[in-house]
Amino acid sequence: MTDEILYQQALDYLFTFIDYSLVRSLRFTEGKFDLERMRHFLELLGNPQNDYRVLHVAGTKGKGSVCALIASGLRAAGYRVGLYTSPHLQDYAERIQVNGRPIGHDELVALLEEIKPSIEQVHELTTFEITTALGFLYFSRQKVDTAVVEVGLGGRLDATNLVDPLVSVITTLSYDHMAVLGDTLDKIATEKAGIIKPGRPVVSTPQKDEALKVIQKTARQRNSPLVLVGSDYLFSPVSHSLDGQSLFVWTAAEQPRMDEYLEGTGQSGWQPLRLNIPLLGYHQVENAATAFAALQTARQHGLQIEMNDIQQGFASVVWPARFEILRREPPFVVDSAHNGDSALKLRLTLDDYFPGRQVVLLFGASEDKDLRGIFTALLPRVKQVIATQSVHPRALAADKIVAWVHQFGIPAQAVLPLEQALERALETAGDEAILVATGSLFIAAAARQAWQALSPPFSKT
Repeated sequence: MTDEILYQQALDYLFTFIDYSLVRSLRFTEGKFDLERMRHFLELLGNPQNDYRVLHVAGTKGKGSVCALIASGLRAAGYRVGLYTSPHLQDYAERIQVNGRPIGHDELVALLEEIKPSIEQVHELTTFEITTALGFLYFSRQKVDTAVVEVGLGGRLDATNLVDPLVSVITTLSYDHMAVLGDTLDKIATEKAGIIKPGRPVVSTPQKDEALKVIQKTARQRNSPLVLVGSDYLFSPVSHSLDGQSLFVWTAAEQPRMDEYLEGTGQSGWQPLRLNIPLLGYHQVENAATAFAALQTARQHGLQIEMNDIQQGFASVVWPARFEILRREPPFVVDSAHNGDSALKLRLTLDDYFPGRQVVLLFGASEDKDLRGIFTALLPRVKQVIATQSVHPRALAADKIVAWVHQFGIPAQAVLPLEQALERALETAGDEAILVATGSLFIAAAARQAWQALSPPFSKT
């Protein structure tokens, strides 16, 4: 039996367990998200999550980018780095990486076989819990120095929340998964702030007041030093192009020097730190500042990393399907925007990089998403929508998307499967409009894969 068949059988086994990412209607209960179950499971495996330092990252948007930036900075500093993220783009193994390399298919198969006796001892484990444990155990076996761990859903009762982090990080909070996490920003923030551990520092990106108050209260209750990006660490965009962008970062204590630098009156030759990143959009400037603050906070708590390591790591970060330009002219962009806030950021980025240019939208979404919020933000830039759907149990039917789009007065048509929808969208966009594939990470990933498979003339650069 080939390794690939064994790998597929391992995935089939994983998906025999409860996978809440595939459930169409999910209500939050502590019975479904039970840390005691996960705690017992990890104890059976020897608590591998305690064998290395961890930076733990929660949030609604930007947490994957922040994780990728932190991991890249640590690698540049010479650390052996584990990276655990979800979901994946094209291969399930992408969720568990060491120094940028996904776990080998044969390694995942062998590790899963090894832990099956422990799995059988724990009632009602989920796919995500087993995958998280696999990641923690793999990092231990690979003797990583540090792991960057992305929260799956929420934070307080997420399977990853049994780590003892060197630093916790909370990225931008907005409305998503409201049926699970709550229908107000303070309820969502309460779940996300659940990753804050007693005495451990927490770094937060700039937040709306409602969310910030919850984070501040939780940090105060747990005696956790709170580092605020936008207050303790400040940042400003410097330049941007389709090749990337740069930003300045400085501390609040350095503000008098920054004042002199901006006014041209400084005599010391001091300059703010300049970071270059290949990720596009102003929101990635904010993500980079957050990742920088997290690394600096970790440095103050024993991590050895220099400024030039961070600069080198940030400049070489790779994080696909986040305003990723697959073709420059005519432009083809894939993005993982899937709620109103991220759709607005996508539109602002389009305005910034392609001002005034019409957009053809290749769009698909999960059925629990806020289509009104997404379309209110995005459709003012769109001339036509090609609606499609990914191969996913929660995918919203393409004809329902068309009905939504028509309510905004925009032409739309449903095309299946996605590969055919991509070809239709490319033809519709022609040489003048921008083609944007978005609505979910599943759509971005599928469009990216379909693009890679296309033969000329579509695949021209």
